[in-house]
Amino acid sequence: MKQKMEFVALRTVRHSDRHSILSAYSLESGRVAFAIAAGGGREAVRRRALLMPLSIVECVADVKPGREVSVMHEPRAVAPLAGLRCNPMKSSVALFLAEVLGIVLRDGPPDDLLYNYIRRSIEVLDMLPSERSANFHICFLWGLGRFIGIEPDTGDFRAGMVFDMVDGRFRMSAPLHRHYLDPEQSAVVASLARMTYSNMWLFRMSRRERNELLDGILKYYSLHYTGLQSMRSLEVLRELF
Repeated sequence: MKQKMEFVALRTVRHSDRHSILSAYSLESGRVAFAIAAGGGREAVRRRALLMPLSIVECVADVKPGREVSVMHEPRAVAPLAGLRCNPMKSSVALFLAEVLGIVLRDGPPDDLLYNYIRRSIEVLDMLPSERSANFHICFLWGLGRFIGIEPDTGDFRAGMVFDMVDGRFRMSAPLHRHYLDPEQSAVVASLARMTYSNMWLFRMSRRERNELLDGILKYYSLHYTGLQSMRSLEVLRELF
């Protein structure tokens, strides 16, 4: 069955001498996979450039019942994303976010709100001035939690509370398990509820503070999704921001 599809490219893995497998997240079908040519010919090289991490692509997908991997036809870029591709810092952020999404976006029904959040975020990163991009990955991960069901409940936060990372809520006293933040760290978490793409550059942090915050967010994610602490792109991001 032929189906028009728009998707965000996540990761390409070599499958054989002739083919690679592209993992992607689509508007119409949720998590999808495509077989793409892995050779060194002109068309294969062009297609690999088109399908770099976080590329937004439209194609005609040949979807067959019972097959997990589809074939794409007539792929084209929905957005050029020149700012993302030509800026090494933004490209590194894109690799990191694509790796996170590859882990947390599991098989399931399509989700228009989630897809549109991801697409809008990519477009924001593409247009963002470099000097205002240092907190983008922090803001993205906070916002993503809302769409995948792990957004912390900050509504009842009061100074002196601790953040329970298992339940995703603030408590007056420490829980019985060890996965919680002290009152000072918990206040930082509560402040993230005010962060948006419009004001994120106003949250001033040193590299050490930003990396400690990122570690805390990834630890929180890892309580719900395995594999986030061993991401290959993480160390590059630490050095940049």
